[in-house]
Amino acid sequence: MAIRDWRGQIGRGRRCAIDSLDLARNVAGAVMEKKGDDVVILNIGTKTSFADYFVIASAGSERQVKAIAGHIEESLKKEHGLRPLGLEGSAGSSWVLVDYGSVVAHIFHASARHYYDLDGLWFDAPRVAMGEAQQPAR
Repeated sequence: MAIRDWRGQIGRGRRCAIDSLDLARNVAGAVMEKKGDDVVILNIGTKTSFADYFVIASAGSERQVKAIAGHIEESLKKEHGLRPLGLEGSAGSSWVLVDYGSVVAHIFHASARHYYDLDGLWFDAPRVAMGEAQQPAR
């Protein structure tokens, strides 16, 4: 994978270089720290041009969906100086999307994950083994 520059603070010119696979692994690690369920990293880089990886996870409640998304933001800001390019979903939402450019995290309430079935939509995208996911450094 190519190393890409990410803007830690949009408009302020601060940059942090991180490989997109390492970024996906750090996102997955942050999800696991907050007890996210059924965490999957999909390599969609050969299937689309808008991202390299999806990190998809389930949560048992809407409150946990929000907590996981917040923890992803906090962890990546603290460890790498990164802020998401976009954030979709809010309190009371059953699906929150956290966009870091080439890595997009989808955090679902379990029923919403089944309904939207991103895993099925991207069935032909290779999965990155979860044993390769890294907990963010503390």
